Amino acid sequence: MNEGSAAGADRLLDLLHGVRLTPTQRRIAHCLVRHSGAVAYLSAAEVAELAGVSQPSVTRFAMALGHDGYPALRRRLRELTTAPATEPTGNALQRAVRTEMDNLDRLAGQLADADRIAAVGRLLAATRPLPVLGLRAAAPLAAYFAYFAAKVHPDVRVLDHGGSMLADRLDQSVAAGATALLAFVLPRYPRETLDALREARDAGLTVVAITDSPVSPATEHAEVVLPAAVGTDLVFDLHTAPMTLAMVVLQAICDAAPAETQTRLEAFESSAARRQLFLG
Repeated sequence: MNEGSAAGADRLLDLLHGVRLTPTQRRIAHCLVRHSGAVAYLSAAEVAELAGVSQPSVTRFAMALGHDGYPALRRRLRELTTAPATEPTGNALQRAVRTEMDNLDRLAGQLADADRIAAVGRLLAATRPLPVLGLRAAAPLAAYFAYFAAKVHPDVRVLDHGGSMLADRLDQSVAAGATALLAFVLPRYPRETLDALREARDAGLTVVAITDSPVSPATEHAEVVLPAAVGTDLVFDLHTAPMTLAMVVLQAICDAAPAETQTRLEAFESSAARRQLFLG
């Protein structure tokens, strides 16, 4: 996605902010965001085909956003996606890094609602065990989060491999008393991840998803969606904002149980010193 289309996608997300959408409407919204540079010039039938939905669904989506039909929405999309964008500066690598800075700035704005993050922290601090799901590209983020979370939470279980074993480990977590699941759901959205989220909800778990967009496929299966944009200017995605958000969530877990956190951290530091784990 180039800088101009990225700006258009951001404006589309602003248009969708606060609107309650059905799962089908979220598919349409996700399609609009992912193809922001082209959708403003497509017919309702073409958008329907691109999103894999019916044409009447596209019309209902337009009405859900406050328009009297798809033509009115398309005019609005053209206004949003053709608005002047900031002139790009620097080379391609510099622009990629600056996009990440913008993603972090947007994340900082979302964190103005500190009560929401605090509620997520209490939810995840209370579950025993705490299953953390992340497959394929999201697996390193799940492992990074779990490494530090294990220092303050008594039972963190990383679910980072798919296949039949994933369902087994999910069932084991539920049987052990888990009440919530933290999931990292990043493009290209592995089918197994979404299947696991569905199974987790069916098992009674409250699903918290860190994902790239408020209209990602994860929103169909998660009670709490925490969006953090993914950088797309290099060959492979940049996950700076999702990783930052993961550490923010971990801070909220620590804040939810400060006494227990302090006790566990002191115990770890004592053990590390005794075993001379670190040089510094």
